Amino acid sequence: MNEIVWPTIDSKHLIVDSKQMLILEKEMFSDGMPKEALMEKAGIKISRWLLKKKPLLKHGITVFIGPGHNGGDGAVIARELFLKGFYVQIWCPFLIKKTLTNNHLNYLTSIGVTKLVAPPDANGKELWIDAIFGNNQTRKVDNELIKLFNQKFHNKYGKVISIDIPTGLCPDKGEPFLDNAVKADYTLAIALHKIGLMQDSALPFIGELHHIDIGVPICKLLNIEKKVFNVTYKDLKNIDLPALPKNSNKYKRGRTLLIAGSEKYPGAAYLALKGALSSGVGYVSAVLPELVAESIWQVAPEIVLKETMQSNQNGNASLFGALKNIDLSAFDSVAVGPGIGIDNDDWQKSEEYFLSYRGLLVLDADALNRISQSKLGSNFFLERKFKTWITPHSKEFGRLFPNIKSNTNVGLARDAAKEFNISILLKGANSIVADNKKVWQLFGTDSQTARAGLGDLLSGFVAGSSAIDLTLCRNISTVFFAKYVLLHSFAASKCKSGSNASAIGDELTKLMRKIKTRQIS
Repeated sequence: MNEIVWPTIDSKHLIVDSKQMLILEKEMFSDGMPKEALMEKAGIKISRWLLKKKPLLKHGITVFIGPGHNGGDGAVIARELFLKGFYVQIWCPFLIKKTLTNNHLNYLTSIGVTKLVAPPDANGKELWIDAIFGNNQTRKVDNELIKLFNQKFHNKYGKVISIDIPTGLCPDKGEPFLDNAVKADYTLAIALHKIGLMQDSALPFIGELHHIDIGVPICKLLNIEKKVFNVTYKDLKNIDLPALPKNSNKYKRGRTLLIAGSEKYPGAAYLALKGALSSGVGYVSAVLPELVAESIWQVAPEIVLKETMQSNQNGNASLFGALKNIDLSAFDSVAVGPGIGIDNDDWQKSEEYFLSYRGLLVLDADALNRISQSKLGSNFFLERKFKTWITPHSKEFGRLFPNIKSNTNVGLARDAAKEFNISILLKGANSIVADNKKVWQLFGTDSQTARAGLGDLLSGFVAGSSAIDLTLCRNISTVFFAKYVLLHSFAASKCKSGSNASAIGDELTKLMRKIKTRQIS
């Protein structure tokens, strides 16, 4: 099967760190692209973006010009807006170091742009443009400057726009170098998205993130190593999942088994099953706690109950007794974990069943917590030689992989995926899906839909969806995982009947029907 590349390899989808961006720029310059031309292109593109938002400009513009080429971009912006008839003033909080930026600055003053000799008033209504350091930031910035910007941001009289990176924010970590960074209403990422902007930690600082395309050649983009893709709801229109043959019966539409729930957490089982059913998978089986098994036929009569689980004295599920009577090889996918609780002795007895299972194993929640407390620990994944997908949040990840360190969640997920040969969904505001070759980072998702139970729903949905696609593509890759996660998130954002997991499951059912019939728009 040919490798599926989704989304498209282009400048709006690729994410780079500051070093990668610097290398790209140097390659373009060595190929003959003049620095002046690149600066003009960036400044003019941003000016055109601003001119489409004229309410931002009606009270005038103050451009903060930094000492380097980010300041030069700001100078071009100031020039273009001034020539369009807007009131523009500039302020240089630092000594200008780059000749090209200084030349632009001299021209600005020659045509009548006001150059301030003191900091502007943060209580004014004009738009402030932060063109100070951008992608080349490497250390802390004068705290008084950041306080000035944030006074402007908080008083709400006029907006703040940062060019490329808010001043004081690390472009790689997405965290302030010191205590704080500029809080922008908009951040305009030039050429490619910088990895720091996409991290959860950057969200309080970047405001609305917009991409400014300056035309990086595709040959340069194809050569970027360790590709990280930015995926948003706009990429749903290009999702291509295998179409089922019209003559497929339920046994050819995938078989999945869910092991979920306990006396302590009975609702998790129901939500995981709802997620599996919403995928459209042909055959859903379950191993459930007795409490849930007694009533599941009333709410989900489609479920085939394979076995029931006893519970220990703490109300946590015991898997071993049920697994002895099940042939796991009959299933395309098996999902384990939602709401099963912790029972270390039970996991030690049960883990061999999962190690030897040859299908796709989806591990979530308490399955991951059991693994982290087991004798094997994360070496479980090395012992298991078959496809494994896991869905930890940050705390579960930390318990599983305490020795993996990185500046970003992207790095954490990628390093763990590579070391343990697994595919990982690291949940967060901007969730990440990674394997040992690629990373997909969700961005712009709806934070208002974060609710208890959505993870259980997702586990079932991933298990069901993968079972379907495994009947058509026996070796589905991590790109399928990323698509399932985005679909789940989109369904949550579009659910008009509520934001609880059950209602979102209904929305997911409708969405999958559209996806499979190629009706999504």
